[in-house]
Amino acid sequence: MQTTLDERLVSQPSRLPDLSRRRLIGGAAIGGMAALFPFKAMAWGGEMRLAIRNVHNNESVDAVFARGGQFVPDGLAELNHGLRDWRTGETTMMDRRLLALLVQLREKLELTGRSKIDLISGYRSPHTNAALRARGGAHTGVASQSQHMLGKATDITVPGVSLERLHGAAMALGGGGVGYYPRDGFVHVDTGRVRHW
Repeated sequence: MQTTLDERLVSQPSRLPDLSRRRLIGGAAIGGMAALFPFKAMAWGGEMRLAIRNVHNNESVDAVFARGGQFVPDGLAELNHGLRDWRTGETTMMDRRLLALLVQLREKLELTGRSKIDLISGYRSPHTNAALRARGGAHTGVASQSQHMLGKATDITVPGVSLERLHGAAMALGGGGVGYYPRDGFVHVDTGRVRHW
């Protein structure tokens, strides 16, 4: 079973008197998809696949989460599980824009759909986030209001791709926050406001 994107539509007939409601809704749905997936993989009929491997437990997920302009619930569920807090086992609904951003990043690196992204950290429960922050202090880069706790962030590496190249590709996309941690061996990517550190 597939679900479509839910998009709010605010009709302003005084500004658009010549458009029918049906055409307006259709245009908003297409525009909403374009805003969420601003690249060729989400073209009508295309599919979006994401393959990840958790470096802590060696679990892998390879799932199609969108096809033909619609989300695939089973694929989303697999990715939510794969991106869970590996310390506690807690899951959350990961931001779909983050999943799309990771696909776009993989494509920017000119890798195939089945190329795995190594996951250092995905969802982080409030308990895990607080423990990490307490263990290393605020200077560790663990934010008290981390995007990880919202399901909007990942810390990643990509096998065969230098950290410098991964960082450059993430910066070029401008899809949200990008953190560069060469000493720790990963790049942080999130769908919060555009910023870098």
